[in-house]
Amino acid sequence: MLALAACTPLRDIKMLKKLLIANRGEIAVRVIRTAKSLGYRTVAVYSKADAGALHVELADEAVCIGPAPASQSYLNMDAILDAAGKTGADCVHPGYGFLSENAQFAKACKDAGLVFVGPPEAAIDLMGSKRRSKIAMQEAGVPVVPGYEGNNAGDDELIQAAADIGYPLMVKASAGGGGRGMRRVDSEAELADSLRRARSEARQSFGDDELILEKAVIEPRHVEIQVFADRHGNAVYLGERDCSVQRRHQKVVEEAPSPFVTPELREAMGKAAVKAALACQYEGAGTVEFLVDKDRNFYFLEMNTRLQVEHPVTELITGQDLVALQLAVAEGRPLPLSQSEIQLSGHAIEVRLYAEDPASEFTPQTGQLYQFEPAAGDGLRYDAGVRSGDIISPHYDPMLAKIIAWGDNRDEARRRLVRALEDTTVFGVTTNRYFLSRIVANETFGAGQATTAFLDQDFRDDPSLSSHELSIRELALSAAILSRSGTGGEGWSNAPSTVTPMTLETGHRIVELLVRQTAEGVSVSHGESRYDLRLEDDRDGRLCIIDNGVRQTCQYHQHSDSLYLHALGRSWCVRDVTHQPTAGKDGAGSGRLLATMDGAVTEVLVQEGDAVQQGQPLVVLEAMKMEHPVKADCDGVVASIHAVAGDQVSRNQLLVEIATTGDAEPTKQ
Repeated sequence: MLALAACTPLRDIKMLKKLLIANRGEIAVRVIRTAKSLGYRTVAVYSKADAGALHVELADEAVCIGPAPASQSYLNMDAILDAAGKTGADCVHPGYGFLSENAQFAKACKDAGLVFVGPPEAAIDLMGSKRRSKIAMQEAGVPVVPGYEGNNAGDDELIQAAADIGYPLMVKASAGGGGRGMRRVDSEAELADSLRRARSEARQSFGDDELILEKAVIEPRHVEIQVFADRHGNAVYLGERDCSVQRRHQKVVEEAPSPFVTPELREAMGKAAVKAALACQYEGAGTVEFLVDKDRNFYFLEMNTRLQVEHPVTELITGQDLVALQLAVAEGRPLPLSQSEIQLSGHAIEVRLYAEDPASEFTPQTGQLYQFEPAAGDGLRYDAGVRSGDIISPHYDPMLAKIIAWGDNRDEARRRLVRALEDTTVFGVTTNRYFLSRIVANETFGAGQATTAFLDQDFRDDPSLSSHELSIRELALSAAILSRSGTGGEGWSNAPSTVTPMTLETGHRIVELLVRQTAEGVSVSHGESRYDLRLEDDRDGRLCIIDNGVRQTCQYHQHSDSLYLHALGRSWCVRDVTHQPTAGKDGAGSGRLLATMDGAVTEVLVQEGDAVQQGQPLVVLEAMKMEHPVKADCDGVVASIHAVAGDQVSRNQLLVEIATTGDAEPTKQ
């Protein structure tokens, strides 16, 4: 329970009763649960695409605020404020993303008589500019990365400044975060194009194309400090989080405490973070992010004026509910803990489970989530915004859940997290689950030596980044289940011995099998390879098998001609195309390039008649505020183009056809 300091006059406390959560997904669910536990009434807002979402179901009341596009719903300030007025909400929690770091929204809430559960608009405005915040931190005595943050930030000025700073350097959008509008530049020859792309991405993501430059800190650690401040001048830090494992400047794994940070460094960084918060008269939860070099020198990177995605790891090692603290500070209550009372216990690691395909350059995945079943066990926490049956939309970030493991020590937390990832079942969309488990189990990560270069250096050739070619065992299990379904779900103990040909499609691969049903079970042959299995009990998609004398359980789900399986920590999907003679026509190397996601075509990089090589980007798609290139899958000549810049396309829509040597005239559509 939060204690009210005796020295705080009651007239300075405003008891809040009804909280509107101006967000969606797992963060909306997480805020609703804490708010309801504290006695608040809760109001959800939702787009038409989210009418059946979990956060809508959990809230006491919910208001539709517009169509699916975020610009017309979750970024629509007027609609959100109108929802607050309709429901009688007296406070607004912005979550993260969307309007959470929008100073104009914080002011609009205040002007409407609502309490904004976050810092004052002046602090948001200051820290929302990388340029102005760096200047403020320099004045406050917080160490910063050398660079250029001048008022004149045109391309000519930045090119001149880059020559003075030296390479490598970082081009960064002054507004926003999340890796958008950020580029590493290693030479002058790359700078002009990097500036153009960074400006374009920043403009699309934040409506502001102002850029700054920073000297690149080579292979640093990304370490952030959680701070909390109240309106009475109190500020504390709650330890650090190590967020060094990143892909394209976006966090993949977060942990607390950092395996690299010493007690002395923690104290120095914590004091600097508190100094940063006090310098901008901060209130509520904030995160001060630092780069730490190999010699443990640290530099201010930015301050996020909101609750972070990775806040659960801090909660698990401190025992504090950060949303409860946010609400208390918003009511005007003083912080209940002094710095000396904050103790760290154990170790926590978080990963972000995304609907994306690591084997296809992490392309976001859309579609129905047929089954989502988190693993259970001590020390595990799931912050999820979805459940079985939900539709994964192309309109929003594709994160399904955060999976967090706590342990008395780091190895225990790692072991629990790997097991949780291996035992979490997701059917319907491809996820990064196997990729995440490989990272956490990796020796370099296990030794606490992962820097921001970890994925590029240690993971470039990891199996989780390539299409999974099914083993004969996995093919046999798939074929056995599909064959079993054809028997009405009955076993084969009394079945006559039969041999049936079967054709399976897995990814872009077509596999011909022979399936023999016998009194002993099933024997599956592929070429010279053969595998024998016995299928036992089958209940509600959980199948018990006897494999080489060992009893094991797998899960499966059938939808139309597709079969989804999860066994021994791996998931895969096959299609029974036995009776589809044209199966595989659009396979790898076919020259028919399909859209890898729902999105908008921002650039077509080739013309008909151009010679292209395998791996060459041909079309650029934009979805979820990120650009994704569609690359040639073979050498040849562009025969036809089926999209232009500005088109909205659907996943698997034909974009470009390539004619390879000896090809006939391609089919027009």
